[in-house]
Amino acid sequence: MTTVGIVTGAGRGMGEACARRLADTVDVLLLVDLDAEAAARVAKDLNDSGARAAAEPFGLDVTDREGLARLAARVAEAGTLRAVAHAAGISPTMADWRRIFEVDLVGTALLAEALRPLATEGTAHVYFSSMSPLLAGVDPDPAVGEILDEPLREDFLDRIREAVGPDLEQSTLAYPWAKYGVARFARKEAVRLGPVGARVCSLAPGIIDTPQGRQEAAKQSSMRRLVEATPLGRTGRSEEVAAVVAFMLSDEASFLNGIDVLVDGGVFAAVRDR
Repeated sequence: MTTVGIVTGAGRGMGEACARRLADTVDVLLLVDLDAEAAARVAKDLNDSGARAAAEPFGLDVTDREGLARLAARVAEAGTLRAVAHAAGISPTMADWRRIFEVDLVGTALLAEALRPLATEGTAHVYFSSMSPLLAGVDPDPAVGEILDEPLREDFLDRIREAVGPDLEQSTLAYPWAKYGVARFARKEAVRLGPVGARVCSLAPGIIDTPQGRQEAAKQSSMRRLVEATPLGRTGRSEEVAAVVAFMLSDEASFLNGIDVLVDGGVFAAVRDR
């Protein structure tokens, strides 16, 4: 059996770290990124290094249904889907509120929809959420939760905007809501895929030293304060997050399912009761 892995956002940051960590766990590794050149660079480096996996770059916008169908077809052609690390996403300074929801939450649901028919015994998914919903105190009532549970409805963005209110148009609020939706979606997908023996979890990084993280920190002073409050006294490294993802996708985590794992150096524990 030829095993296939997928890493989205594989061209840099935490996605690249996940790709490097997973390259020795599967036979074929598809490196998905909007920046096809970045994905190709990582693929070449992995192939030149003698990693177990044959790494293939795959230029793709995760909101593109046709592109996702091509990705699913490539997986089916290559072998059996074993591991999915979905790290692709955008943060508050990168787009307006609609695009944040489209990429972070709707894109996650579209990827899951495309790959769902390929799930089998031993398939495992990890979607990247965030610690931001915890810090923002996102806790919707059941009616709003029901809206979040249908991110693929054509009118989803209008419905969630109406339910949460006009403040959602602030990207700094849209981001935690979208990422809360990702964690919620992972729980629902775990229930859907469990009967075939597949697992789905989400992972919530804290402040990690990546190009995207540094961009956010340069524009949001609150991030600097959170680093100062982190009990470990530093930002996290992409490799530390990738190590947790690798465990979550491994057979050693075979009973880990439907949970959001917080990897934040303890900062939420430090600030939650302030």
